[in-house]
Amino acid sequence: MSIWRAIMKKPQTAVRSCRQNQASGHEGREKQVLSSSQVKPSTPDGTMPKFPEAPAGLARRQKEVVLRASVSPYHLFRDTAEVTVFRENLLSWYDREKRDLPWRRRAEGEMDPDRRAYAVWVSEVMLQQTQVATVIDYYTRWMQKWPTLQDLASASLEEVNQLWAGLGYYSRGRRLQEGAQKVVEELGGHVPHTAETLQKLLPGVGRYTAGAIASIAFGQATGVVDGNVVRVLCRVRAIGADSGSTFVSQQLWSLAQQLVDPARPGDFNQAAMELGATVCTPQHPRCSQCPVQSVCRAHQRVEREQLVASQSLPGSPDVEECAPSAGQCQLCAPPTEPWDQTLGVANFPRKASRRPPREECSATCVLEQPRALGGARILLVQRPKSGLLAGLWEFPSVTAEPSGQCQREALLRELQSWVGPLPATHLQHFGQVVHTFSHIKLTYQVYGLALEGQIPVTTTPPGARWLTREEFHTAAVSTAMKKVFRVYEGQRPGTCKGSKRSQVSAPSTQRKPSPGQQVLDSFFRPHHPTDVSSLNSMAQ
Repeated sequence: MSIWRAIMKKPQTAVRSCRQNQASGHEGREKQVLSSSQVKPSTPDGTMPKFPEAPAGLARRQKEVVLRASVSPYHLFRDTAEVTVFRENLLSWYDREKRDLPWRRRAEGEMDPDRRAYAVWVSEVMLQQTQVATVIDYYTRWMQKWPTLQDLASASLEEVNQLWAGLGYYSRGRRLQEGAQKVVEELGGHVPHTAETLQKLLPGVGRYTAGAIASIAFGQATGVVDGNVVRVLCRVRAIGADSGSTFVSQQLWSLAQQLVDPARPGDFNQAAMELGATVCTPQHPRCSQCPVQSVCRAHQRVEREQLVASQSLPGSPDVEECAPSAGQCQLCAPPTEPWDQTLGVANFPRKASRRPPREECSATCVLEQPRALGGARILLVQRPKSGLLAGLWEFPSVTAEPSGQCQREALLRELQSWVGPLPATHLQHFGQVVHTFSHIKLTYQVYGLALEGQIPVTTTPPGARWLTREEFHTAAVSTAMKKVFRVYEGQRPGTCKGSKRSQVSAPSTQRKPSPGQQVLDSFFRPHHPTDVSSLNSMAQ
C-alpha cells in the first residue's frame, strides 16, 4: 500500500494536524525510498556489494518520491465532494459576474473552430504580462485589421510591429505571426486541437497558452496555470512554498487538472483567472465576495489566527491545519517566513525573490531637418532583427557610459554613419529618460541636432528613414522612444515644455514678424559657426 493510501485511510479527527504525520513518517519515508531502489543485502563480511552506479534518472525519481511523500494531504483536494463544490460555486459566480470582453464575445459567437481558436490565441498572447484594460484596444484593432489566420500570415512584420507598438514584449507579436504562417503554410489552415499538439507545433505557444486555446476553443478538459490561477490555488490550499519552484509548479498544474470541469473546461479556466483578477487580487482581496471561500485554507487560517489572538489562550482551535517544519511539508512556507497577521490571506502565495533589472545607459539623438521638403522630418533607424525590441524603429543610439565627453563623440559618429559629416557644435543635450523593460533598466541621455540652413538630406542608406511627426506617432516605435521624443519636443526652441507636439506654426500660415521684432530676433539668436566642409559633404 502506498504512503498516500495509508495517509488517506487514517481516521479523521476534529483536529487534523500533519505534525505527527510528518515527524513520525519522515524516517519511514526515507526507508521506503531506499527499499524502492532495490538495495541488495550486504555481503557476509558486512560490506555492501559493488553494483553498477544507478543512472541519474533513478536518482531523480527517488527525489521526486521523497518530495511527493513529504506533502501533507492538507494542501490537496481529497474527495470528489470538495472538488464538486469548488467547480459549481466558481462557475455559478462566473456566469453572474464575468466581464464583457471582446475576445469572449468573439469566441462565443464564432462557429468556425479555427477562427475561434485564432481569436482566443491572439487574446491570450496579448494578455501575457499585460493588463486587460490595455489589451482591449489593441485586440480590437488587431482583429479588425487581420480577422483570420490567413490575413495575419500575409501581413508584413513591419505592419505587425507597427500595430503592436506600445504593448510591450514585442517578440510576442512576431511569434504570433510566425505561428499563423505555420498553420497556413504547413497545417492546411487548421489549428491543432489539443494542448499537447499546440505546444509542440506552434512557435511561441507554451503550456499555458496551449491549454487556454485547447480548453476555450476546442473544449479539451485541460487545466491552465497563469499568475492569477497560481494566486487562487495557493490561497485555496494554503501553499506557502515558493510558487516559482519546479516542484510547487508541478503541484499547481496537478491541482488545476484535477479541478477543471470536464463539461465546461473553457469557462472553468476563464473563471479561475477571472477570480484571481477581480476578487482574489494580490493586495486587498475581497474575500467576502469569493465564491470558493468555504473551501479556502487561507481564509480558514486567518480565522484561526484571529481566534487565537482574541482568546489569548495556549493551544490551537479545533480546525484543520498543516504545521510547517523544516525539511518536511514541501508546500508549507519555510520557518524563516512566519505568518504576518497584517497580510491575512495575502500571506499566500509567497513572493518570489526577483533579481533587480540590470542598469544600462544609452545616448540617443533626435536628428531633425526642420526645412525639409514637405515639412520637418526626423531620422529613425531600424533595430536588429533579434534581441531587445527586435525590428522596431528608434532614434540613432549608442551604448554609453553614464556621462562624459566620450558619449557625445560616440553618438556623433553614429549619426555621421547614417547621414554623413555633421557640425558637432550643434549637438545639444536635452535631458534623460528612464525606461524599465522586464530585465533592463535603461537610461537614455537625450540629445537633439537640427540641420538648420543646410541642404536637406533626401537619401538614406538601408535601415533608415526620414519621417514627419505624424508618421512617427503611427510608426513601429517603442514606448521608450516616444518618451525620448516628448523630452525633445518639450526642450527644443519654439515649443512649450512638456508638449507632445510642436507649437510652431507651419510656414504657410506663419505671420511675418515686424521689422522691430526681426531686429530683436537677430540680436538674441545664438551664433553658430558654419562648417563649410560639412555642408559641402552633405550636399554631395
